Amino acid sequence: MKIFLTGASGYIGGSLALALLSKGHEVRGLTRSEKTANELDALGIVPVLGDLDNLDILKSEAFRADAVINTANADHLEAVQAMLDGLTGNHQKFIHTSGSSIIGDDARGNQLSSSIFKDDTPLRVDVRKQARRNIDLKVLEAASAGIQACVIIPSLIYGYGLGIQKNSIQVPFLVRNAIENDAVQIVGKGLNAWSNVHIEDLVDLYLLALEKAPAGASYFAENGEATFLEIAQSISARLNIPSIEHL
Repeated sequence: MKIFLTGASGYIGGSLALALLSKGHEVRGLTRSEKTANELDALGIVPVLGDLDNLDILKSEAFRADAVINTANADHLEAVQAMLDGLTGNHQKFIHTSGSSIIGDDARGNQLSSSIFKDDTPLRVDVRKQARRNIDLKVLEAASAGIQACVIIPSLIYGYGLGIQKNSIQVPFLVRNAIENDAVQIVGKGLNAWSNVHIEDLVDLYLLALEKAPAGASYFAENGEATFLEIAQSISARLNIPSIEHL
């Protein structure tokens, strides 16, 4: 397949791009700089210079592609609309990446939510993330226009990236911060728990969705969970930094 991928130099998109290439797909990757364009080219990804505000580029790339995968930004409505406009009526595939903070809460580390969402229960969307959820719904509604559209909602992602960007966000940041301050710092009591997923398992989900997801499907991606206190305790033990500070 000819695939247009946003976020090709990022943590998710870069890992996915290499997996797509290994499956024999042709990947055109959006990137903002000449430097990353050269790095993508060296990996076998065709670089497309531009960003999410270049709506004409997004629309034309989507029109030419068999599938479009957005891993760059979960909150850029105009970019998503441009790609959907390029796909409308052509029966191509579109995978949009959202994020599990749509059902987060304001625990500030001091409590563990009792809410458990299942396939047959409605999501309780945080008002601060309603705009993101509205984009998800717009993508899912595109199925009625002949687009094989679906949404993937990753939880916190960990693991060594396969593309240009090797590191995830949460644990590497906490590690760097702990080394700088000689203390592992977390918010509140650290009782808040998030589901998590390994980057390679997440990539597998994208590949499966590309092949098999029905139009209008959405998937949360997770294979475990941890509280931030547990994460802090692991970092403390691993780095031999005994102090855990509750901010």
